[in-house]
Amino acid sequence: MRVAPMSSRFLDACRRRPTDVRPVWFMRQAGRYLKQYREIRASYGILEICKKPDLAAAVTLQPVEILDVDAAIIFADLLLPAEVMGLKLRFAPAGGPVIDNPVRTSADVDALSITNTDDLGYVGEAIGLVVKALGNKVPVIGFVGAPFTMASYMIEGCSTRYFLRTKQMMYHNETLWRRLMGKLVDVLGPFALMQVASGARAVQVFDSWAGALSPDDYVRFVAPYSRALIERIRSSGVPVIHFGTGAAGFFRELHAAGGDVMGVDWRVNIDQAWMDISYRSAVQGNLDPAALFAPLHELKAKVTELLKRTGTRPGHIFNTGHGILPETPVENVKAVVQMVREFRP
Repeated sequence: MRVAPMSSRFLDACRRRPTDVRPVWFMRQAGRYLKQYREIRASYGILEICKKPDLAAAVTLQPVEILDVDAAIIFADLLLPAEVMGLKLRFAPAGGPVIDNPVRTSADVDALSITNTDDLGYVGEAIGLVVKALGNKVPVIGFVGAPFTMASYMIEGCSTRYFLRTKQMMYHNETLWRRLMGKLVDVLGPFALMQVASGARAVQVFDSWAGALSPDDYVRFVAPYSRALIERIRSSGVPVIHFGTGAAGFFRELHAAGGDVMGVDWRVNIDQAWMDISYRSAVQGNLDPAALFAPLHELKAKVTELLKRTGTRPGHIFNTGHGILPETPVENVKAVVQMVREFRP
């Protein structure tokens, strides 16, 4: 399956082609900082929104209409594939994901299904609705969690600071670890390709917990599976954005695992990160999400400095270095879009 090309400054930047102005979108641009999203969340839980295509589409479209960004990213949760693999996913009252039957043993890994990805069709339906609503205005980005981030949630059962159970499996039973990671690739690959078939014109692979690893452990235990997933997605012809949080210490190794676009978090200067990979991919980022709380003059200085760092080389997509925070002033996010559009090197 190869998708038909679509004209957009975001997709041009993904391919390192010149654009009229810098494309801009934001991770977690659909979320609690928007009043319109909070109104929907007052009646529905996160999983309910994800599984109702009309609601997921509505939430996805909100920031495109409000902010005038250059891409829409489908509203979903990266742990949705865990459900079709047989795990019990819920969100605690505080909002964090919880898996009630985490993966700890060989029998647990054996029990994981890799054949039910069609059950995630509601995500494809939502993408189709968004594509129809947008026409050719802006492209839709699909996304999946990277194998390591998925595995760590499935093993730990919830968010964690130290990833002890995850690393214990890696170190004590490498064969079991590799079986789990292989199964994840076999689920995440078809899930991503289904999103492309539904109309997504780029896919972001989120490795939210990659920063918990040492460079050597990333290369040994994780990179082969991220590479396999990314290559499966790229076979469709769409660009892949590869984003790892806290991975500045092994950014070159992250890049070696693949990606037409490398997401950069705010802990490293983006020009240094780009230079470290010899400009062989486009880059995305990397404003600190907390900077969106700054006074407008300070915020403009930060945005301008970031844009100057990437210069005139084609292939930079402006974004935050992680997701927009819930209390972020909407007017500041709108202002950043305008700052980026007005910038001239």
